[in-house]
Amino acid sequence: MSITEKNMSAQELRERYKAERDKRVRNDGPEQYLEPTGRFAHLLEDPYTEVKHREPRKDEVTVAIIGGGFAGLCAGARLKEAGIEDVTIIESGGDVGGVWYWNRYPGAMCDTAAMVYLPLLEETNYFPSAKYVQGHEIHAHAQRIAETFNLYDGALFSTAVEEARWDENIERWVIKTNRGDELKAQFLAMGTGPMNNPKLPGIPGIEDFKGHMFHTARWDYDYTGGDRTGKPMKKLSDKRVGIIGTGATAVQCIPHLSATSGDLYVFQRTPSSIDERNNRPLTGEDFDDLQPGWQQEWLQNFATLQSGGFADKDLVKDGWTDIAIRIRDRIISMIQDNPELGLDEVWLEAFTDSDDEKMNDIRARVNTIVSDDQTAESLKPWYRQLCKRPCFHDEYLQSFNNPATHLIDTDGKGVEQIDETGLWANGQHYELDCIVLASGFEVHIMHSAHYETYGKEGKSLKEHWDNGMKSLHGINMHGFPNLCILGLAQGGNLVANVTHNFSEASTAIAAIIKKCIDGGHTMFESTQEAETNWVNRLEAQDRGFLANCTPGYYNNEGHTSTDRDLFSNARFPDGSVAFFNYLSDWINKADFEGISFS
Repeated sequence: MSITEKNMSAQELRERYKAERDKRVRNDGPEQYLEPTGRFAHLLEDPYTEVKHREPRKDEVTVAIIGGGFAGLCAGARLKEAGIEDVTIIESGGDVGGVWYWNRYPGAMCDTAAMVYLPLLEETNYFPSAKYVQGHEIHAHAQRIAETFNLYDGALFSTAVEEARWDENIERWVIKTNRGDELKAQFLAMGTGPMNNPKLPGIPGIEDFKGHMFHTARWDYDYTGGDRTGKPMKKLSDKRVGIIGTGATAVQCIPHLSATSGDLYVFQRTPSSIDERNNRPLTGEDFDDLQPGWQQEWLQNFATLQSGGFADKDLVKDGWTDIAIRIRDRIISMIQDNPELGLDEVWLEAFTDSDDEKMNDIRARVNTIVSDDQTAESLKPWYRQLCKRPCFHDEYLQSFNNPATHLIDTDGKGVEQIDETGLWANGQHYELDCIVLASGFEVHIMHSAHYETYGKEGKSLKEHWDNGMKSLHGINMHGFPNLCILGLAQGGNLVANVTHNFSEASTAIAAIIKKCIDGGHTMFESTQEAETNWVNRLEAQDRGFLANCTPGYYNNEGHTSTDRDLFSNARFPDGSVAFFNYLSDWINKADFEGISFS
């Protein structure tokens, strides 16, 4: 870090952040991305599992679950624990795993510690091999959950839902699929996940390239060699490879491309924030003193610290909790120095000072690793840490010390054009043999699906949410009997550990359905009053912080979020831990206030 950078005032940092943000804001905002069509239509297909003919299902089940990722698996597991055996998962992929079934790029890992990211560890008696585990181990854990709870039985894989409709005559959900199924279900749970479709960068000429091109969501090992366990991609040794994007996915796969490509060109619009990961193998010593209930304790501890709460110790000790602990300790110090001040008076200052300190540390770290000064400067992120998803890696920055790895920083402009032989950036043409698109997935905090859901009197969920999402606990909707959603919005909204949201929601869903069955009822539904009261209780996120952030999926690519979006993504006012505790108390009372059983 230069002397000038060290001495930047808070005001100078704000001005630099704003200048970097402004140069990256595009008029087309989120519309800059393309749907996978034409040359890229295969991105919606499954290259990993052969689709075999089967007869359409026309039977009835107790519970149908749409989605075989961790959301659906958590729901299935909790239902089975509650004694509800007749559960059918419907999944468009050829196996369980969700995003971890599709994402097989080299270096794919969780960026939240495995002890809290992998759900149901105690229930499956599994201990992760490392603090952060690779994608193939995560996928294997999804399979382990399915096997442990017999969720493979009757599951419909390679099957996409086209419509879910409540039939009031028979009081069942009728689920139609692209395989001709018309499955009837007394109860329906939808766990489609926050990331389910790859998106493409809207670069002119993207269809024109005559070389090889693929998206990280469908990595082409036939072309590159290697595999998702990390075997070297030797087929790239004489190839000129370009990768477009430097977000969380690119940060993980670039070290592998750097190690094997003849030449690697990294086209960067906005640098990611790269903190140290300090990954290490986990051994028996890490598990010796764990007591029953340990994972719930770890989950609670992580969520508490990550959201600025107080805990006796930090069990996870990672970059997510580090910034929160800095803020917490600064608040304590400020109040001790000025006892007349309250939390509301010091929180914003503590957050700002801690964030500036953290980001200065992250920028300084670049200089300690990257040998070329100009490259190091280009890799420094100029925004607040939580403006974009923080990244943690121990080999990414080091990759740029490889002479065959070239950072092409576009100063916020991005790639200008793709043609038959390569692409243009900064007015210069780069001839390439292969282009890797690391443009990520569509990301939704609020429930989203590529099918429509119809409740009472044929009213669609889209229509019900015309002015924004309405729910009870983010799980149940008035007018949609026997329907539950697994998501983040209007509940915990814990983005640092998405699976924790699924785990807590699944416990509630299983309890509601069990209450309905054991009580001899056929239906349950949130009351309109309860739904309205819940939504009124929520707190919309302040526009200010994200509005001043560099563009990304956190802030609608730098465009002002609508009132509808803010309303839809509203959260429990006291934070994720308070919400999880509230939901647990609501379940334990067993009267399920706000739910009508009939």
